[in-house]
Amino acid sequence: MPVCPGQTPLRRSSQRRSTDDNPANLVHMGPMSEHPHIATARRVLALEADALGALSLGLGAAFVAAVEAILAAKGRVICTGIGKSGHVARKIAATMASTGTQAYFVHATEASHGDLGMISQGDVILALSKSGETKELADILGYARRYSIPLIGMTAKTDSTLGRAADVLLQMPDAAEACAETNAPTTSTTLMIALGDALAVALLESKGFKADHFKVFHPGGKLGAMLRTASDLMHKSAELPLVGAGTPFINAVKAMTGKGFGVLGVTAPDGKLAGIVTDGDLRRYLTSGKTAAVIDDVMTRSPLTAAPDQLAADVLRIINERKITQIFVVENGKPTGIIHMHDLLKSGLA
Repeated sequence: MPVCPGQTPLRRSSQRRSTDDNPANLVHMGPMSEHPHIATARRVLALEADALGALSLGLGAAFVAAVEAILAAKGRVICTGIGKSGHVARKIAATMASTGTQAYFVHATEASHGDLGMISQGDVILALSKSGETKELADILGYARRYSIPLIGMTAKTDSTLGRAADVLLQMPDAAEACAETNAPTTSTTLMIALGDALAVALLESKGFKADHFKVFHPGGKLGAMLRTASDLMHKSAELPLVGAGTPFINAVKAMTGKGFGVLGVTAPDGKLAGIVTDGDLRRYLTSGKTAAVIDDVMTRSPLTAAPDQLAADVLRIINERKITQIFVVENGKPTGIIHMHDLLKSGLA
């Protein structure tokens, strides 16, 4: 290729660039413990970890009072804040709402322009501010006092406006921000998020909130799939490949072929699952040279089964561990459904 005077020749596309030429390749290199970026990251993480430890050690009666105040509220938890604290307040509200505690985020500035109407006397307010002097919170604090709405303050300053106004004060350690030069909210927001998580989980456990409840709020995505149960995914009734014990061998094979699951359930006279026959069982039996009069001669007795309320994630684990492709769902010993690996794939779980 012609090169103009003073122009650097282009590399041929077939030439490989060295790692030094391509910073993106650094992610594929080995340990870089001496790199300045790594040193910075470790300093930040160590600082925030120390602050979290101090937060944990400082928990006491105020945290218990905050949990009990929320449990006693007939309405919702109104989470509020400004700036980075506002972002954290929104996250705390979302976490609480998804774990069984009614919560809502109200922007402190918008509250002063009509959104105070979203807050009722049955609610409890959770206000976040590291300094406790966020002026935009003033109207919410006044509103809480006027209508006797319980106020939980989350701040590092006990003698601040928020600290004095709060009915329950969750004090955070007044730890240095990781970005000391600008004092940008870093360590403080980490502490707020962690304390919000602690509140949400304490409330969750106090209410006996379980996976069955959680999945109601998370129907989509892989998380929703993992929280579904065997009964949510299983094929039922007429779809089940079942024959009774004593069924002639050839008739049982036809029934198995007609359902297309690659497995057949054999039931006892009382309707309970006595055994199963898989495609592999049939191949092994036929190549053995033996002859069977009834399907009972071929079936595997006391097969592995799943319960209707068993989490789909557990069913997937069993299928993977036992290297099988389908499993019967049994209730009180009787087959009520069947799950194939394809069902788990379609659900988004696998």
